[in-house]
Amino acid sequence: MNIHSLLRLGLTASLVAAVPMTASAQFAKKEDAIKYRQSAFALTGQHMGRIGAVVKGEVAFNAAEVQKSAALIATLSTLPWEAFGPGTEGGKAKPVIWKEMDKVKAGADKYIKAAAELNTAAKSGNLEQLKKAFGATQQTCKACHDDYRDK
Repeated sequence: MNIHSLLRLGLTASLVAAVPMTASAQFAKKEDAIKYRQSAFALTGQHMGRIGAVVKGEVAFNAAEVQKSAALIATLSTLPWEAFGPGTEGGKAKPVIWKEMDKVKAGADKYIKAAAELNTAAKSGNLEQLKKAFGATQQTCKACHDDYRDK
C-alpha cells in the first residue's frame, strides 16, 4: 500500500467518523470551525485553479494530474458544510448564511454533485467533458460566493 492509499484510507475513516457528529461537538471553538471550512475551501481553490489552467489552455493537459486534482475536489466538496453549525459565525461568511441554511444545503448538494461529475469527467480523459464539468462546478462555487461570501 503506497502513501496515497494510506492517506485516502485515513481521510475516508475520518469522514466516516465525523458524519454523525454535530458541528458544535466537533469544534472546541468557533475559530476552529472557521479555520476548518476556510482550509477546505482554500485547498479546493488551489485544485480548481490547476484544472482551470488546463481548461484555459495555459497548461498542457496531463490526465493523471487533472485526475488527482478532481479527486481531491470531490472529497473536499463534502467537508466544509459541517463547520457551518450554530455558533460558528464569522470568517468570510456573510451573516445571512445562518438564516438560510436550507438554501445553503441545497447549494452544497449541487456543488458536491458537480464536483463528483468533475471527478468522473477527469477520469474519462476527455478534455471536452472536463471543460463542461469544470464550468458546471465553477458555477456552483460562484453562486454560493455571490450570495454568502464577503469579498
